Amino acid sequence: MLNKIDHIGVAVKSLVETGKFYKLLAGVEVSEPELIADQKLKASFVEIGESKIELLESTEPDSTIAKFIEKRGEGIQHIAFYVDDLEGKLQYLKEKGVRLIDEQPRKGAGGKKIAFIHPKSSYGTLIELCEKID
Repeated sequence: MLNKIDHIGVAVKSLVETGKFYKLLAGVEVSEPELIADQKLKASFVEIGESKIELLESTEPDSTIAKFIEKRGEGIQHIAFYVDDLEGKLQYLKEKGVRLIDEQPRKGAGGKKIAFIHPKSSYGTLIELCEKID
């Protein structure tokens, strides 16, 4: 079961510049950047009420985010759903024939473990599943 949309991931060229826009737009602070070295990116969160936007900036030219921006430009890169049992959800989806990018959870931003579903199985949308790390 999906509990809620956890956040919308947005690929950006600059966390600083994009953060200024969201501060102007929503009057909220942007979290300090968090380095996710194994994914070659930095992430900051913008909280608007109960919703969050995750800003994603590449730290290397060969990262997924850099390739996304090169191909499509800045913009929405993924939708993340919160689940209570990430390992169980991945096993269930795998058994149902859903193509997964991550068959096992990995560490993500914001103190969560994450896994991605391949967009070919989700009708063109990159979907991230996430669960809070205890």
